[in-house]
Amino acid sequence: MSKTTKDWQPPSSSYLVPFDGTFRIAESPTAPPPDSPSKKKGRKILKEIVDELRDLQQILYAHDHHAVLLIFQAMDAAGKDGTIRAVMSGVNPAGCQVFSFKKPSKNEIDHDFLWRTSKTAPERGRIGIFNRSYYEEVLIVRVHPGILVSQRLPSLDTRTIWEERFDSIRAHEQHLARNGTLILKFWLNVSKEEQRQRFLARINEPAKNWKFAIGDVKERGHWDEYMEAYESALNATSRPWAPWYAVPADNKTNMRIIVAKIVTDALKNLGLKYPEVDAETRSRFDEMKSFLEE
Repeated sequence: MSKTTKDWQPPSSSYLVPFDGTFRIAESPTAPPPDSPSKKKGRKILKEIVDELRDLQQILYAHDHHAVLLIFQAMDAAGKDGTIRAVMSGVNPAGCQVFSFKKPSKNEIDHDFLWRTSKTAPERGRIGIFNRSYYEEVLIVRVHPGILVSQRLPSLDTRTIWEERFDSIRAHEQHLARNGTLILKFWLNVSKEEQRQRFLARINEPAKNWKFAIGDVKERGHWDEYMEAYESALNATSRPWAPWYAVPADNKTNMRIIVAKIVTDALKNLGLKYPEVDAETRSRFDEMKSFLEE
């Protein structure tokens, strides 16, 4: 029997954001530890973990009692797309869904801020991935509060709205967890200098020009405000049923290994098993085998 949400514990990691509000971005590393593997060895390690994740995903699909929701948030150029692609490269596409959330449409604005992500939540047996998510409503909207005007809220008090949204997010995630969704949230922590270098690469390398957006560079001017918003959001919403992991993102290979290891460890902690065949069906195996062999 698989574990319930009550029994499940998030994978232990030095990158786990504590549940007591003591997380500080200034103390969170962006670079890998000195003993991290070389790029070549790191790729080998990642492949081994990805192979293990592939097997676990098959059991998750067959077991069909849990869904998995992976949420990725980061500053621009931190490597969300590449990490999702690398970590999930071995997973059966039929058992995985990726949704990218950008500027809300008019229809989405006419609903509450959790609506557009709620309707894409993964069903049991599948892995759902949010590339950005409802957390944008306490990140970019907090840095640019003028966006709230376009949302036509029935009442608006900027002194309380962020705590109210944190309340809604915590309740939403706890509801999903109670109903079988394993939630893992990753903040890819890239340094401001590394982001600058990656933006320059997007300008200087023709094959990367398509990734460059002038608006991304403008947002760098709000870096400190974003860090304050991230620190508040992670402290307010990292909980045992929906933990945040602050993953160093200056080294892409190391970052992907960390994410992949956390996901595989989390799936192992669920105690997943292939469904057992009932006695009546099993009793007819020999009969069916003889029929097929003939």
